[in-house]
Amino acid sequence: MSKITKLVAGLATAAAVTAGTSAYAECGEVSITEMNWASSQIITEVSKFLMEQGYGCSVEKVPSATTTSVASLAENGEPDIVTELWLNSTGAVYAKLEEEGKVKRLADVFDPGGVEGWWIPNYLAEAHPELTTIEGVLANPDLVGGRFNNCPDGWGCRIVNDNLANALGMRDKLEVFDHGSGETLATSIAAAYENKEPWFGYYWGPTAVLGKYGMTKVTIGDVDADIHTANQNADNANPGVSDFPAAPVLTVATADLTERNPDVAELMSNVSFDIHLLSSVLAWKDANNASAEEAAVYFLTNNSDVWSGWVNDAAREKLSALIN
Repeated sequence: MSKITKLVAGLATAAAVTAGTSAYAECGEVSITEMNWASSQIITEVSKFLMEQGYGCSVEKVPSATTTSVASLAENGEPDIVTELWLNSTGAVYAKLEEEGKVKRLADVFDPGGVEGWWIPNYLAEAHPELTTIEGVLANPDLVGGRFNNCPDGWGCRIVNDNLANALGMRDKLEVFDHGSGETLATSIAAAYENKEPWFGYYWGPTAVLGKYGMTKVTIGDVDADIHTANQNADNANPGVSDFPAAPVLTVATADLTERNPDVAELMSNVSFDIHLLSSVLAWKDANNASAEEAAVYFLTNNSDVWSGWVNDAAREKLSALIN
């Protein structure tokens, strides 16, 4: 851990020294989301580093979440770049922005895509296979601890989960516990696994949690695209039951950014993480109690063959001299 921490400081110092003498043109100011979960924070830190040290940008991180980032794009045309936008959780708002030409999708930031849904630990599924369907869970709420672990407020999955809970009459069967943060949601899984206790709730991947703990997906029902889309609306008066479809996860940018800074738009259109590689970085971060910045440096120093294909020739030369 100390080696990575020292490297973070060393790279920052080297960047400061070279910034004043660089012959590379400044790209100007760029704003990018800093979502409140680990994978997106790492993606943001990696992208920020590449933009600043490879392209000469001044990058501002904007603390955000799924629904708030889309609302900000709609109302203010900001921030310039949104990383790890889960399309399944953005409702019709994002679709309208794209249709109006205000935003553009740049990349599928996960290869081959994200996964989300409701889960129980493998040991619980093995002991009680009936719990692998929502019907089985609702018929045996005590076997899952009488609780559904829900997303924090501000996450798109929170709206979908609330609508599904209403459609299933789930609150009549068990407690829907709304976590205050992604950290407590993850900790609840770790605590259950440590004591081999029941657990039932929402999670997604790629994450260190799903990489570290064996979890079985609970079948909610068939996937109905129309119902799932309607369930993304917090004001849905008639929610229905649909499982989570395969999750397209995007990097998007404002039309203004793509026009004023095509080099940055091209860079971000190339940034795509193999889901297994990103999970391994997340597991390293978790095991070493590292910051998102340290995890980004860990990725950059160990995967030059990946990121070097994302950047242009000038940026590659500058970054290689700095990192290697």
